[in-house]
Amino acid sequence: MKPFSRAERVSVKIQSHLSELLLRKVSDPRLEMVTITGVKLTDDLRHAQVYFCVSGGKKAKYEALSGFRSALGFLKKSLAAKLGLQYMPALSFQYDESLDYGSHINEILKSISEDGDSETPEDTES
Repeated sequence: MKPFSRAERVSVKIQSHLSELLLRKVSDPRLEMVTITGVKLTDDLRHAQVYFCVSGGKKAKYEALSGFRSALGFLKKSLAAKLGLQYMPALSFQYDESLDYGSHINEILKSISEDGDSETPEDTES
């Protein structure tokens, strides 16, 4: 039995090729600071959900989505040439909220840690 499904293997290739395209071929300034964080591909290889992150807040997020819409044809054509699939999956782009959530949790843990450091050892002894 194969350790990974075909969809998982193809999704890794899509992520790798998209990252390379954004770095080397796409000249849209809205996509300069975008990082592809993952690709989820359906089992029939027809639809790919591409997750990305970008720094700069909500404005940068919406600009990146606009940039992806603008570059979609070029990205699909370039990916199709690299992947060699019978059908090129339909690409849809979604902002990856997990990094923002992780940052928020980190800030909470940091504030808890700072509150705990302000206590003296005498306060904790009972």
